[in-house]
Amino acid sequence: MYYNENTVIYFKGQFVKAADAKTDLYSQSLHYGYAVFEGIRSYPINGGTKMFKGKEHYDRLRHSAALMKMPFTYSTEQLLELTYQVLEKNGFTDAYIRPIVLCSPNMALSKGKECYLAIEAWEWTNGYMSNKMRIMTSSYRRPNADAFHVDAKVSGHYVNSILACQEAKDNGYDEALVLDSNGYVAESSGANIFYENEGVLYTAPKGNILPGITRATVIELCKELNIPIEEKLFTPEEMRGADAGFFCGTAAEVVALSSLDNVVFKKNWEDSLSYVIQQAYKCKVLEKPFQLEQAVA
Repeated sequence: MYYNENTVIYFKGQFVKAADAKTDLYSQSLHYGYAVFEGIRSYPINGGTKMFKGKEHYDRLRHSAALMKMPFTYSTEQLLELTYQVLEKNGFTDAYIRPIVLCSPNMALSKGKECYLAIEAWEWTNGYMSNKMRIMTSSYRRPNADAFHVDAKVSGHYVNSILACQEAKDNGYDEALVLDSNGYVAESSGANIFYENEGVLYTAPKGNILPGITRATVIELCKELNIPIEEKLFTPEEMRGADAGFFCGTAAEVVALSSLDNVVFKKNWEDSLSYVIQQAYKCKVLEKPFQLEQAVA
């Protein structure tokens, strides 16, 4: 699904076949989830390919590694150059890119002694989330911000995401809405959350969430389009039955929500401001002009 016998990745300082790459079974990353990663999209632009906000993603990867006290020395510029080489060697334009920083063998509960960078990519033909999703409030909570660096994209944090997402699917829903340790809405299992009510968009503030790069882009678009946006703490009760809601993330892009806990969002999606944001985001990543009139015509 993700690679074949011809797929090339960057790993441990060289370009190798994905099928031939090997990692150590004694690594801290395998045993303790002590790794940091990113998810980046590239899009077909002007006959070639271009990463969307690649610099921001790699700045965050380096930030995550620093918070985890990993000895990671690649610059953002080096990371961007290596990634474009991976895309070129595989002939990818519309792709999903997964850089990950792994740590060396170490069974001690101490900081990593050595890091290994892998940059993987695969062709992206469709999103991993369907539009107009039915979601449920999860019984799982996001990790306490006093116990983890929640603004770092750390592999081990995603066990929580798997539990929340699978719980939702086992109960007949498409995805989960996950609360923070204080009972406020945080995010989904792998995306940030917005909801719309009476002409205003709302999203959870920084502090108990992974502040997504797509989330930041949505906020930028709201300001460009003069759509009121507010970052605030809110509960599932406030979000249920609102006018509209959506998830956003690098892989998800902007995905409409149909209902929360079986309470349907009031507005027809195509009549909402959230739909305008969805269309504007598509134009943004493809570097196409967007006019507000084309989304509300």
